[in-house]
Amino acid sequence: MCCPLLCCAECSPSCVALNVLPPSCVALNVLPPSPVALNVLRPSPVLRKEITLLMQTLNTLSTPEEKLTGLCKKYAELLEERRNNQKLMRVLQKKQSQLVQETDHLRNEHSKTILARSKLESLCRELQRHNRTLKDDGMQRARVEEEKRKEVTSHFQVTLYDIQAQMEQHDERNASLRLENSELAEKLKKLIQQYELREEHIDKVFKHKELQQQLVDAKLHQSQGLLIESEDRHHREKDFLLKEAAESQRMCELMKQQEVHLKQQLSLYTEKFEEFQTTLSKSNEVFTTFKQEMEKMTKKIKKLEKETTMYRSRWESSNKALLNMAEEKTLQEREFDSLQGKVGRLEKLCRALQNERNELSKKVKGLSAGPEDDPSPGDESTSLPHRLPGAQPRPRHHHP
Repeated sequence: MCCPLLCCAECSPSCVALNVLPPSCVALNVLPPSPVALNVLRPSPVLRKEITLLMQTLNTLSTPEEKLTGLCKKYAELLEERRNNQKLMRVLQKKQSQLVQETDHLRNEHSKTILARSKLESLCRELQRHNRTLKDDGMQRARVEEEKRKEVTSHFQVTLYDIQAQMEQHDERNASLRLENSELAEKLKKLIQQYELREEHIDKVFKHKELQQQLVDAKLHQSQGLLIESEDRHHREKDFLLKEAAESQRMCELMKQQEVHLKQQLSLYTEKFEEFQTTLSKSNEVFTTFKQEMEKMTKKIKKLEKETTMYRSRWESSNKALLNMAEEKTLQEREFDSLQGKVGRLEKLCRALQNERNELSKKVKGLSAGPEDDPSPGDESTSLPHRLPGAQPRPRHHHP
């Protein structure tokens, strides 16, 4: 298949049908496109212009290597543009997603504002209805108040007319009352003068009473001082008597407590005395039994004393025998030591004699080397007894 970039105007369907390639395709060793590929990959007019420009630039080149390098450069440029376009497309897609989100958010806000507007419209309608009802109520109340005001004004006017009529009726009576008031005023002046005179007299009387009151107060103060002194004296005496009474009561309580305590002690002492009597009777019995036991013990002690005297005499006799035996033992030891010295000396003599005998026997053997018939002079020495005549047998000591 042919690359879409290499599809030029020279590669027509007739060339494809006849398997005839143009010189540019032959120079690049490019196969002709199939009819299916031509149907699928038909370039747009802009792409055709770019392809024609590319073919023109390739035709300007002489060798296939240069054409291939040119195509590679063009391909690299197009690939870089494609990557940049992809990056731009990603950025634009992100912006589009953000715009879509913003539009969704704005739509939601728009829907919320529409709902709020609908709610506000419903509230406005309700407020208008409420205002209408309030306006109707206010108009009705104003009408009622106007009617009441008219009734009150009419009633007030009627009462004014009545008051004016009554005032006209009472004018004559008021004149007579004025005369009476003037007469009463004169009488009141006279009464005031009398009252002032009476007040002066009363002031004098009050001054006299005040002087009397001061005297009475002084006497009362003096009597109160005496009364306070007597009350203080009475209080002191009362406190002293109360203290004495409390002290006597306390002493009485103490005496009662002592009496109770003494009674308790007396009961304790009586109980102890009874216990002492019982213990005394028991102790008498114990004393009698103890006395009997003492008598028995004295008898036993006498027997033991006799036995001790007997054993003491035996012990003294045995001590004397032991002393005698010790003296005998010392004497026997001394004799044994002397005998041992004698035995040692005798053993030394025996060894010396044995040595002499051996020497004599050697001499006899030396002489016996001569004539056998001659009697040997050493027969006497051989016939010597082994025990010396003055030697005694070793005594045997038996240790006690």
